[in-house]
Amino acid sequence: MSEHTVTAYDDELNVMAGRIAEMGGLAEKAFAEAVSALVSGDTELARQVIDQDRRLDALHQEVEESLIAMIVRRQPMGQDLREITAASRIANDLERVGDLAKNVAKRAIAIDNDIQNKKLAIGVEHMTELALGQLKKVLDAYTGRNAEAARQVQDADAEVDAIYTSLFRELLTYMMEDPRVITSCVHLLFCAKNIERIGDHATNIAENVFFMVTGERLPEDRNKVDETGAV
Repeated sequence: MSEHTVTAYDDELNVMAGRIAEMGGLAEKAFAEAVSALVSGDTELARQVIDQDRRLDALHQEVEESLIAMIVRRQPMGQDLREITAASRIANDLERVGDLAKNVAKRAIAIDNDIQNKKLAIGVEHMTELALGQLKKVLDAYTGRNAEAARQVQDADAEVDAIYTSLFRELLTYMMEDPRVITSCVHLLFCAKNIERIGDHATNIAENVFFMVTGERLPEDRNKVDETGAV
């Protein structure tokens, strides 16, 4: 972070970074607990995830208001402007991660039972582990201003996409073989898509961290393709 003649400015930037770190912790917790509720059939835990999303929303609003105030007061340029712009975008992504986790929790309540097909449960858990790992790594990259770590997060997104595609096909096969499971499988399909999107938000954060640190855009090494055709 660049040096400032106004110490209060440094303090404001540190407070902002602290709020985003808190948002990141809440988003990680909500994501992990939502999937745990889904796999175990713990509807009480799912309801807790839904209720706790309000704190993440409130923090997001605080961050946005403080960033606007900083821009008005300080009129930042260069590295400082990149810092504030990246913070705003990262806060938006973390708020969306919270929303997606809440959506998974709502589906867990709708299913109201353990996932019967253990192979599907393992696939969901593995996909979650990878996406959660991306989220943790990119938040560490933000805190440490580590451009290389951010780039690695972008590279890892392909594996999450591949697992989602495999789960999508397995779920379709399962529904065709046993129409009685269609409702629960549709809910699970939406959950898998939400998890995949959380990976996308981690990648968005990585792009913003890389730009914040280097002033350059991450190269687009691959085109993201959803082979399932699902929205």
